[in-house]
Amino acid sequence: MTTRDGRYEFRGGFPTEETVTAAYDNADFIRAVTCYKHFFPAVSGMAILYGTEAVGVRPNRVFGTMDTRPGQVGFTLNSDTPYAPILLDLANGPLVVTIPPGPIVGASMNTDQSWISDMGIPGPDAGKGGRHVFVTAGHDDDFPDGTFVHRAVGNRVVVGLRAIPVHGDVTAAIDLLRSVEVDPLRPGTSWEQPTWLDLTGKPQDTTPFGAQGTIDYWRLLHDYVSTEPIHVEDRSYIGELAVLGINAGTPFEPDERLTRILVDAAREADAQLRVQSLADRRADRGVWPDRQWEWVTLRPENATFEVDGRPDVDARETWFYQAIASSPVMFRRQAGSGSLYWFVARDAAGRYLDGSSSYRLRVPLPVPAGLFWSLTVYDAETRSQIATAQDAAAVRSLFELGGKLDGAEATIAFGPRPPDADAAAWVQTLPRRGWFAYFRIYGPTTAAFDHSWSLDDITRTD
Repeated sequence: MTTRDGRYEFRGGFPTEETVTAAYDNADFIRAVTCYKHFFPAVSGMAILYGTEAVGVRPNRVFGTMDTRPGQVGFTLNSDTPYAPILLDLANGPLVVTIPPGPIVGASMNTDQSWISDMGIPGPDAGKGGRHVFVTAGHDDDFPDGTFVHRAVGNRVVVGLRAIPVHGDVTAAIDLLRSVEVDPLRPGTSWEQPTWLDLTGKPQDTTPFGAQGTIDYWRLLHDYVSTEPIHVEDRSYIGELAVLGINAGTPFEPDERLTRILVDAAREADAQLRVQSLADRRADRGVWPDRQWEWVTLRPENATFEVDGRPDVDARETWFYQAIASSPVMFRRQAGSGSLYWFVARDAAGRYLDGSSSYRLRVPLPVPAGLFWSLTVYDAETRSQIATAQDAAAVRSLFELGGKLDGAEATIAFGPRPPDADAAAWVQTLPRRGWFAYFRIYGPTTAAFDHSWSLDDITRTD
């Protein structure tokens, strides 16, 4: 008896030796593809931890600030506002992060990048300052009145804060971030005040890009399952990993057969994620029916990618292959609240954006932004800010376009060489490298959602 596709053969109901080998290989391959995609946010989260620690940041001990540039590699990072990466370790008890009043925005997340809380303007302190207490899940304690309590799954917490540079004053924004304080909740706990490290201009890579499609991806995943408690959403997938020899407390030592399968599955899964992220087929991705611009996030309701009581799996995968972290504020499509992100990878004719060609984008003014807006160009391979001799990937209303926004529109040029015609700004691209762009609006107003304002397509000019 032979199955319909002819791949497997059974004799008297029993599988042949070749069928046994093929069936197990295929089963392990399918398991690996599924787990690769599910755990991508966790592996990316491990890369964030390792990449941040590699430049000198230490949990509870040394925090950082940086005015981000293309040399600092991270999935769709931007230069709109300076960052402050703060790593916490709750192993010795709850910690308190005190945010000063002012234009700080931020969020905290678990190692797998699942959302814990918003902080600053989008958080419960609403920009007025406040004390945020971080505890592990199930921790029972008496918390001081007036504090905001946030529960993490495990001991490791990533707090990412940003400060809006009012009037373009980046130095003041960084000083504001450095006034954030971290202390233990319980008096008497052994503690030394953390120090701050200036990361501006220092090369950094917080992505798993180098490990994608390789056996090193599974090593990072093994590190994750070995150091994190089991997250509820991961339980069934943890069982699948165990079949593949990826177990907490057990060395990861795949034999030749399993190594081959894991590498093949990593290449397959990563290719699927890249296609899904950069050539999305969903009908709900479009911002305007006659334009190429797409919503970066496809689930505006929450930060957990849930809809109708189930996870929106492809929305989650698409987001985390392109970007990092999750927060209701980044996703919500609501006037006056947080921010919105639009993505484009094709020109007006539907062709992928090519770094060898020249383009322009006309931005109708005023942009419906209560605070400010920006456009950032990303390398399609690394999903990080495009790194060129220009050493600038962003066009920002607070900086490059300052004093150039009084007309009916602003023209932004893109290409390997400066444009011949006048443009308010130009972003250099790399020949033979694809690119895409994010258009961000901070404090979006109603016109950003009701289609009374729309963004033109990017048009090829050469």
